[in-house]
Amino acid sequence: MSWIEGLRRRLPQDRFVRNIGWMGLGEIGIRVSRLVATVLLARLLTPEDYGLAAIVLMTTEFVRVFTRNGIGDKLVQADAEEIAELCQTAWCLNWLIGIGLFLVQLGGSFLVARFYGNGRLVLPVILVGFTYLIYPLAMVQTALVRRDNRLKIFSLTNLAQVVADNILTGVLAVLGFGMWAIVLPKLLVAPVWVAMMFRYESWRPQLVFTLHRWRRILGFGSRILGVELLNTFRENVDYLLIGRFIGMQALGVYYFAFNAGLGLSLSVINALGLSLYSDLCAIRSEPRALRERFSQNLWTIAKVIVPLVALQSSLAPLYVPLVFGQKWVVAGAVPILVLICLSALSRPFANAASMLFRAVGMPQVDLLWNLAFTVVLTGAVLIGTRWGGLGVAAAVALVHLGLQPLYLLLGRRLLLRPGGAVGA
Repeated sequence: MSWIEGLRRRLPQDRFVRNIGWMGLGEIGIRVSRLVATVLLARLLTPEDYGLAAIVLMTTEFVRVFTRNGIGDKLVQADAEEIAELCQTAWCLNWLIGIGLFLVQLGGSFLVARFYGNGRLVLPVILVGFTYLIYPLAMVQTALVRRDNRLKIFSLTNLAQVVADNILTGVLAVLGFGMWAIVLPKLLVAPVWVAMMFRYESWRPQLVFTLHRWRRILGFGSRILGVELLNTFRENVDYLLIGRFIGMQALGVYYFAFNAGLGLSLSVINALGLSLYSDLCAIRSEPRALRERFSQNLWTIAKVIVPLVALQSSLAPLYVPLVFGQKWVVAGAVPILVLICLSALSRPFANAASMLFRAVGMPQVDLLWNLAFTVVLTGAVLIGTRWGGLGVAAAVALVHLGLQPLYLLLGRRLLLRPGGAVGA
């Protein structure tokens, strides 16, 4: 027996744990490359460069959220007899959306530059917009990989793209590209994702335009899009308000602290969410199995995220000056980083509740919760700006840790109790 066969026999039999393992291996490679890039950026870029890059990426994220429109999630959840037809329609919808988003970002670049009073923002915002004309080539393939629970492929593709992004970022930073070291690789690595998905997923579209059964796709996806819009606004509202009311340098410090502190945790949380959704969709019609699997997966999530956050937040005063440079300590990034780290404790559990509602076909509940949560968080962040970046970080931590556990309790109460929505 070869060593590969022996390794396969030792892999966990639990599919969720196995998928987390593959996603985790990918994240290790991603974090190593990202650490190198972050160190170089922290030492070579000014806080103003960070601030400008944050505005470009925030603007792009507000537009790109429309690509997370639930079309792929519907393909993951769809019944076997309808999947072939839905794939062709989804491919056409993705192209319509991609072209539209490129035009929106093209026009929006001038509004962003005017809002912040900085003409340097126009060109990078437009440049990143070209990615919307690349990713539609492989969006259906990505959904089919997730549908088949081939998260090993998804993880390897993500690893290849992000590592390429981080290597390019580091090289461009060393060459003195300033904020372009962060922005330009986003466009250059987009073909990596497409090439990998074409390599591992054989589905190809017919050269026919059709929107047949589009209502079935967008009816499901519209609620998920609403949630993603709220998530994107929520994840960027602190950047938006700090840049507007405190200043670009303060935004640069906050953006550094957020990425150095929460980057790893967010990567893990996203990996857990992807694994969980595919796992729950596979048994969504089996109430007892769904209850047991969800509870088991929550325990797995806790064992991953709690030690990670505790270790990272407690060691922040040691590794920030050592790894990233003393200038970030002087700028006040460490306490901001610690607070942002702590906010990660509740995020994966609220995300798990979202995946549960989506899997059982109730994304409208997730939408209503996220609407209420976003309103509260925005108000808290606005108040927090009175005390600078540290006040914003405290507001983010308090709202996440105070409210997100309630959503998990709501999900368990409505869906997982005997006689509840799932058990009925």
